[in-house]
Amino acid sequence: MASLPLTTKPLDTTISEEMWEDSGHLPCLLTIDLPLKRFTVGDLLRLERGAIVESENANGAHVPVTVNRRVIGWAEFEAVENRVAIRMTELA
Repeated sequence: MASLPLTTKPLDTTISEEMWEDSGHLPCLLTIDLPLKRFTVGDLLRLERGAIVESENANGAHVPVTVNRRVIGWAEFEAVENRVAIRMTELA
């Protein structure tokens, strides 16, 4: 039995501006990862509304920002009125 030679062509991964504009409505999942050292299942079970979970990250420390499980940059937490927000500091 003869085998066929495999040929590979490089894929064109360039995305036009028009294609980006057309995809603006697609949903994605943005997550902010805040690593908590020594956080246990017991701590998780004791969580309730209004609970404060202390982070060991220094105030203003950068945390990874991911979209669909891919790191897209880094941010820091910031208080805005009575809410917690993130300020993007670096895009990957």
